[in-house]
Amino acid sequence: MDTSTAPRGAGTTARSPGVAPEQACPISPVLDIVFSRWTTPILWTLHAFGRQRFVVLQRNIGTITPKVLTQRLRQMERDGLVVRTYHPEVPPRVEYEISALGSSLAPLFAHLANWSADNLPRVEQARREFDGAEVPVPGRGH
Repeated sequence: MDTSTAPRGAGTTARSPGVAPEQACPISPVLDIVFSRWTTPILWTLHAFGRQRFVVLQRNIGTITPKVLTQRLRQMERDGLVVRTYHPEVPPRVEYEISALGSSLAPLFAHLANWSADNLPRVEQARREFDGAEVPVPGRGH
């Protein structure tokens, strides 16, 4: 393989000792930020429905608890993906919206949605075929 134009480390099967995981896979930090358990549904909901109050956002997401939603929103605000706006009125009102940085992920989400629609049936078929195949068990004579 000509590695002169390949990414550094391409064509190798093992990572060099001492190489940090984020260097071996440059998207690992992004995956940790964007694809944690609740971040994607929150971003998707804010992108789809716009600015929302906490209770409306929680209702639109579904099964998320208030505690977890609060934690994820704080982290996402810290990461610059969500903007929190406090309105000092009686009673106080807080709204959340996706930031420009968070909105920049929309093409990625659209691409993943398309991939999902195109390929999840194939994944399910592969799973059925795999689960239906008899897998040899070590020590059982197969």
